[in-house]
Amino acid sequence: MKNILGREIPDHIEGYGEVKPFEGAYVNYGNKNKIGVNVSSVAPGEQKLHHGIDSVLDNIELKDGMNISFHHHLRNGDYVLNTVVDQLARRGIKDLTIVASSIFPVHAPLVEHIKSGVVTGIYAAYMSGPVANAVSKGILKNPAIMHTHGGRARLIESGDLHIDIAFLASPSSDEYGNVNGLLGKSACGALGYAVADAEYADITVAVTDNLVEYPNAPIEISQIYVDYVAVVESIGDPKGIVSGTTQITKDPVGLKIAKMTSEVMKASGLVKDGLSFQTGAGGISLAVAAELKKIMQKENIKGSFAAGGITGYIVDMYEEGLFNALFDVQCFDLKAVESCGKNPKHQIMSSSMYGNPNNKGAVVNKLDIMILGATEVDTDFNVNVTTGSDGNIMGGSGGHSDTAAGSKLTIIVSKLVKSRLSVIKDKVTTVTTPGETVDVIVTERGIAINPMRVDLIEQLSKTHLPIKTIEELKEEAERIAGKAKPIQLEDDIVAVVEYRDGTVIDVVRKVK
Repeated sequence: MKNILGREIPDHIEGYGEVKPFEGAYVNYGNKNKIGVNVSSVAPGEQKLHHGIDSVLDNIELKDGMNISFHHHLRNGDYVLNTVVDQLARRGIKDLTIVASSIFPVHAPLVEHIKSGVVTGIYAAYMSGPVANAVSKGILKNPAIMHTHGGRARLIESGDLHIDIAFLASPSSDEYGNVNGLLGKSACGALGYAVADAEYADITVAVTDNLVEYPNAPIEISQIYVDYVAVVESIGDPKGIVSGTTQITKDPVGLKIAKMTSEVMKASGLVKDGLSFQTGAGGISLAVAAELKKIMQKENIKGSFAAGGITGYIVDMYEEGLFNALFDVQCFDLKAVESCGKNPKHQIMSSSMYGNPNNKGAVVNKLDIMILGATEVDTDFNVNVTTGSDGNIMGGSGGHSDTAAGSKLTIIVSKLVKSRLSVIKDKVTTVTTPGETVDVIVTERGIAINPMRVDLIEQLSKTHLPIKTIEELKEEAERIAGKAKPIQLEDDIVAVVEYRDGTVIDVVRKVK
């Protein structure tokens, strides 16, 4: 069958099940159910504290086929996922599904566990490195399921994804399981992606390298959700939190794109008192924030909030009084970690509060402007951030689709040609974010506006900005770089891409 975007998808996928096709970004709102939670009570005097993960595992009934979850706030510095899976493998446990909010190169040891059958399934909002390469080659028994950050919370809270054991990398914990990410040698700041796991898992284990006296304050994740506390030597390397660039680009082309983007934002009429804003941690995205800062300072504009994965640059804007508050689901650098602990209006939020479409109002719904990147964009404004130019997995939605759906103005910033390839395609290799939620594409050679946004076309036509159709941008890019040869794909499905509501927006097929 084909979904509403014309993507060909089987009605049933082996290792995944029945497919609910994507029908549109705003179709599946309404009354939704949350499941009840299995609770095992703790009697007075009963101990939760154990030394080492092995000691905890001795007290849990382990079985093949479990779903075990991890959060990624330590990003490429995380030690917990590898340690736990290694110890389960030594106990002979097989057929595990790894429910990791994201997977990074540091998780390369998973590849051998995939080959041996210890790991047969993966859920993740983002994958990069050796595990992504292995999944792309079809080594994983079942297709990986790639969702959004908000979609992950929805999966867990609705019961569509059951977690047997959640292992929480906990930079600071007391003996009763009050956890925060603000203190300790492995401090990573906000723990927003761990909240649903802690609340809904059958068993929740706080894994910490910083045991403190009771009570551990402030509390991000409460003792009422934690069954065991495992003290280990190290949960990770906090320097690994800073993955990729968190510095403003110095590239003249990137700076030109940022300047044009700031002019688009201003022309939209949204840059005014009460502005809410989110951007990523990439060099061009941060350059956009720098341009916005200049406008806000010059025109004495006070914003409402900035949101998302917070960087030190956004913290600076908050501390200079440009925003009244910050909503933070994960910290992208150590300055943001520090701010979480000292600034009272640097508010930590769960991934459900951030982007779950099935709750009573996600923060993304209150965003005015969202700045996003792209690997590919097609002439229908669909965006790919899941697969690379070779068709293999190299990322994933994260909050891309959630924020695009919620914000009033979604802007994609990108160079028109990357690695000698046009960013604009007739059809993207993989749809991550549907075009109906994307408003503007800004490149150094021109700006394309989604034809659905007649209001923006009218507003921007009054400026001197180089407005072009998406087709004109594509033709210009192909004059520069030529037309790329289509990627040859096999029938085998290696990953299923779910939209934030759980419908299937696309699949990733094995590259020939």
